[in-house]
Amino acid sequence: MSIEAEQQAVVSARGIRVEFGAVKALDGVDLTILPGEAVGLVGHNGAGKSTIVNVINGGLLPHQGTIAYGGEEGAGGVATARANGVRCVFQELSLCPNLTIVENTRVMHAGLKGFGWRKRALSLIRSKLDEIFPGNHIDCSATVGELSIAERQMVEIAITFAAVTEAPRLVILDEPTSSLDAGLAEQLLAHVRRFVASGGSVLLISHILGEILSTSSRIVVMKDGRVVTSRPAGGFSVHSLVEAMGSVVKERMRGVGKERQDAPFTIDRPPEEGSQIGFRARSGEIIGLAGLGGHGQTDMLLALFRDRSGNWLPGHGDAIAFVAGDRALNGTFPLWSILKNLSIGSLPHLSRLAAINAPREWALGADWKQRMEIRTPDMNNPILSLSGGNQQKVLFARALATKADIVLMDDPMRGVDIGTKQEVYAILRSEADRGRTFIWYSTEMDEICLCDRVYVFRDGAIVAELVGDAIEEKSVLAASFSGDAA
Repeated sequence: MSIEAEQQAVVSARGIRVEFGAVKALDGVDLTILPGEAVGLVGHNGAGKSTIVNVINGGLLPHQGTIAYGGEEGAGGVATARANGVRCVFQELSLCPNLTIVENTRVMHAGLKGFGWRKRALSLIRSKLDEIFPGNHIDCSATVGELSIAERQMVEIAITFAAVTEAPRLVILDEPTSSLDAGLAEQLLAHVRRFVASGGSVLLISHILGEILSTSSRIVVMKDGRVVTSRPAGGFSVHSLVEAMGSVVKERMRGVGKERQDAPFTIDRPPEEGSQIGFRARSGEIIGLAGLGGHGQTDMLLALFRDRSGNWLPGHGDAIAFVAGDRALNGTFPLWSILKNLSIGSLPHLSRLAAINAPREWALGADWKQRMEIRTPDMNNPILSLSGGNQQKVLFARALATKADIVLMDDPMRGVDIGTKQEVYAILRSEADRGRTFIWYSTEMDEICLCDRVYVFRDGAIVAELVGDAIEEKSVLAASFSGDAA
């Protein structure tokens, strides 16, 4: 890249090295982002994506290398990055749950001060939400803790793009659509394209490769703490992008499930009020819950969990397991190790005379570390030492390591790379063939299409049941918006 381009760059990182003990998180990374450029950043969990983001936004100082904003090298740090127009939407949402949306807007924008700041903040966030997500019905006077995870993600995105004194120059979006349904995701990506067309810059991190290919002007691939490829997005296909990341594209597993018509029902619930369709699940089935986000899918999972998990006696909690989608709120124990976070679901089977059998616990951890490819040198490391996607792998391993016959999954693949997704899909099908029942809410249509049967939700009720070849995007969308299967 020419010296002139370097000077015009919104941010330029050169020779960045970051080490955490024996782990090289970044090993000589170069990354430059120009005005009016949408850079897609991809790689498996643990490739170094979150670390380079933290260097660019000033949250982490590199051990070696230089960082320059607008062609000028500085000492780095959050204040420097923010003064140069760098904003970030984190994969682990950073809003204060005990404050209102208006108050969170003030926290992120110090320029909102003086008499009447609440009114100005309300007008700012309301207009930005309507601009990015037209038709949303979010109450901006509500406390953030009252919002769904999708609404919290929408609010944080709107706060980040909002301008009080100066407009953002570079917006870093780390898995921004992980909690959004297809309609909301497309609204966001359309706004990203408009922002870039107006001269802004975006660094987009996503494991949904279609989003990367359709939105980015350039794609950077990272692996093992290094940049292995950087070229225009037009030079990639899904196949070549997956190969550049170091994975092999596998055939979709749709249709490989065995016929389960004679299998017994593990769940048989009558129709809820407002619905004419009951909820049933057979042994060995993978059942998908689809529809627009927030229309009752998670409520159904919680109701099923409450029905089957009332016995607290040791060894009697094996009927059902739950994989939370909001890992920070409902999944991880942040002060515990990776191993303890994984093994807690299997404690009755790891204990003897009220004491944990340490060798059995370590064997369980080692087995699932290998099966889920959890990227850590030591399972005794803190759970927060892992990337978001690797934390999600631990939650998945926790549920699958139990003896539960029914596994509930609330959008569990948020932030998980495509290679691991394919491995998990294979594990799910293998476990289903052994008789386990999976009930899976997902915001990704590709995952819904892997299910044996799908229930579509609308306004808290089941409005359609899809089976076999009828499980496709147009049928789900038709039922989501009209209440009738296409």
